[in-house]
Amino acid sequence: MSLRIERIGKTYPNGVRALHDVSLTIEPGMFGLLGPNGAGKSTLMRTIATLQPPDSGRIQFGDIDVLCEPERLRATLGYLPQEFGLYPTMQAEAILDHFATLKGLVNPAERKEQVSAMLHQVNLYEVRKQAVGGFSGGMKQRLGIAIALAGSPSLVIVDEPTAGLDPLERNRLLDLLADIGEQVVVILSTHIVEDVQELCSQVAIINKGQVVAQGAPARLIDDMRGRLWRRTIPRSLLADFTSRHQVISHRLSAGNTVIRVYAEAHPGEGFEPAEPSLEDAYMRKVLV
Repeated sequence: MSLRIERIGKTYPNGVRALHDVSLTIEPGMFGLLGPNGAGKSTLMRTIATLQPPDSGRIQFGDIDVLCEPERLRATLGYLPQEFGLYPTMQAEAILDHFATLKGLVNPAERKEQVSAMLHQVNLYEVRKQAVGGFSGGMKQRLGIAIALAGSPSLVIVDEPTAGLDPLERNRLLDLLADIGEQVVVILSTHIVEDVQELCSQVAIINKGQVVAQGAPARLIDDMRGRLWRRTIPRSLLADFTSRHQVISHRLSAGNTVIRVYAEAHPGEGFEPAEPSLEDAYMRKVLV
């Protein structure tokens, strides 16, 4: 089943326009949603998850009219928000059993079997009897994934799942999401470009409430090829070069600054062609 988002708009009572005419078609597999903080990603995720209504537009998941039939969507939805609470004194197994019950797994034997299988899937079976208050950030995120997977959803939404995780926990969580994405629609909302480049076959970049680019990561990268240039300059000249060129990123290297510039033609002496990445495509779109 595909997810079709058509011309969704949302303005908050304080006048902030969080979404403006957002349209996307998301097929089964891993779909990345990139954007800076405040771009509208979380608002879009909450809207798809039926946690808040839009001001305009339409959302269709298979034969479900999401805005008119929110209960039908919730029955097949797994949602991991950016922040979620867990009772710190409860055991991981008990928490997952509770959420499985809420998802309609009322048969005790079937529920026990599925809870055990999910704990194995997220590599938490050995600590299933431990209170979650002692879990690391990555362990809590993996338990959150297990909660989202309760009831075998067809649509899974994860919002900033790797934020704050160390590299080992991040890799574990990304591997888990990749496994899930082979079977259902998974939307990965993040501002970490590397996560999307590693996992997703399709991506959309959202900025200031609007979709500014979408497609396969390879195509977005190809669109930058021949238009990206690099040069090493003294850090004291950064402001000058930024005023004269479209500098999309810069970093320190051996005391100097390496700038990456977007330009249709060679920007001048000292510049050399640079191999683009998805991060370059992302930075150009959010800095325009």
